[in-house]
Amino acid sequence: MQFGRTYEEFEVGAVYKHWPGKTVTEYDDHLFCLLTMNHHPLHMDTNYAEKTTDFGKNVVVGNYIYSLLLGMSVPDVSGKAIANLEVESLKHVAPTFHGDTIYGETTVLDKTPSRSKSDRGIVYVETKGYKQDGTLVCVFRRKVMVPTETYIKERGGEQPGRPELNAPSKSTEK
Repeated sequence: MQFGRTYEEFEVGAVYKHWPGKTVTEYDDHLFCLLTMNHHPLHMDTNYAEKTTDFGKNVVVGNYIYSLLLGMSVPDVSGKAIANLEVESLKHVAPTFHGDTIYGETTVLDKTPSRSKSDRGIVYVETKGYKQDGTLVCVFRRKVMVPTETYIKERGGEQPGRPELNAPSKSTEK
């Protein structure tokens, strides 16, 4: 299974469709809100959301959707990243509700070799998130510093930190 790409593997215009999607539960939303101390009643209080908002129900906190899409993109985009350099823009286009399933895709907009180090480059991408009915819910653009093939080879290959595993011994059953 591929986990990220080297600089050479990115092509401007390529689109990576991230799989699988994720169905957002009330638990997911509330846990994210609690972890990030976002206690807005639109996300946490069903009575408030039903009686006082245009939506009539809880809305999933937008930064959870962004984080989910960012995570979905890791195997295709930043799994080998040296650094995430910048999130240039982030737009929450439509609300997401408990029970919606989110799918993502990323388009490579540009790539530039590093000016200071020849073993890396900058990849500029746009990630879009959609609900199960095709509604666009979130769009963000970011720049990621990724290694070249040379960088990977010089640092021990694809999984440099993985320990060598001993072959299992044969059973001595009688």
